[in-house]
Amino acid sequence: MSTTIETTIDDLLHRAVEHGDVAGVVAMSADRSGKTYSGVAGRRSLADPALMTEDTVFWIASMTKALTAACCMQLVEQRRLDLDDDIGRVLPALAEPRVLVGFDDSGQPILRPAIGAITLRHLLTHTAGFVYDTWNKDMLAYVKHAGIPRHETFTKIENVQPLAFDPGTRWEYGINIDWAGKALEAVTGQTLDAYARAHLFGPLAMTDTGFRLRPDISARLAGPHQRQLDGSLKPTEYTAPQGEEFFLGGGALYGTAGDYLRFIRMMLAGGTLDGVQILRPETVALMGRNHMGDTDVEVMRTQMPLYSNDCELFPGMRKKWGLSFLINSEDVPGRRSAGSLAWAGIRNTYYWIDPKSGVGGTLMTQILPFADPAVLRLFDAFEQAVYKLRA
Repeated sequence: MSTTIETTIDDLLHRAVEHGDVAGVVAMSADRSGKTYSGVAGRRSLADPALMTEDTVFWIASMTKALTAACCMQLVEQRRLDLDDDIGRVLPALAEPRVLVGFDDSGQPILRPAIGAITLRHLLTHTAGFVYDTWNKDMLAYVKHAGIPRHETFTKIENVQPLAFDPGTRWEYGINIDWAGKALEAVTGQTLDAYARAHLFGPLAMTDTGFRLRPDISARLAGPHQRQLDGSLKPTEYTAPQGEEFFLGGGALYGTAGDYLRFIRMMLAGGTLDGVQILRPETVALMGRNHMGDTDVEVMRTQMPLYSNDCELFPGMRKKWGLSFLINSEDVPGRRSAGSLAWAGIRNTYYWIDPKSGVGGTLMTQILPFADPAVLRLFDAFEQAVYKLRA
């Protein structure tokens, strides 16, 4: 490792804290031989004097999705799930999906039967029709009308959230991988929490990752912050729900950057880490391919500015989706190669996996709204510095 480049990355992180871009941050990178960088800066919270440390725990939110997908793909390998079967055979609640087409004059939602069945491939690529109300105006109106908390939409057939479009006809980010987790539970008879601990977190030695906040985990939690209009950060309060009904595959995990780096390393190594095989090499390759054909990833237009900015990573570039990953279709100069895999969590946690170059990394902080420009600039600069390690 180049000491100069390592110092440069350290300086990037510390300057971000000094400028108020982040309260605290952890960043790590790896190649196929192991960890190449690990650094921290700042505090876990502006409301707490505790310094950020490598073992600080973050709510990784939608970075959960890739981990859930890996668990589901284990079941695909075992032929207990199939990417293209009607998922309604496993989940009766999805056997007869409905599409929201609008609202009548009295404000009542208008629904129609969906054309086509929902498949696991649709769920893992966000092409099933399930969306987040955070970025969809009509679904936000529907959710307000229904008055049903999101976690309850997975418990009763009559409460299932409608689709925004027919399965397979377009892409929109949504609660799809929450449903993929439910399919896993139906097939295995286990909770997603129990399955992931036994078949992913345990074998990968991701000892600080899970849905449940053990006392030792809670003691190391990074605190949430809200970006203010003047650019400053304000600590906020958040009580993590801990009932099993909240342990959803799309965004409920807590973990450390070091743990997530082990998952990244496993993917870079073709499914095996430290002699333990999690996925077959052909499965890892399959997860990294475009699974949405000519459909493109679209701009995420916020309906909740406190939670998310508009989001479009790599504007002007066509983006695709693999089996839970965003895929950039072109090389990013000085950074990741075409065909790299990536995504993020709503509190501005990010990762990428570059199979061609054999490089990956993650950067974690805890700030709303999502797609924070200052954090994205820091992530970009961090990634560029990581690639200079290989020069």
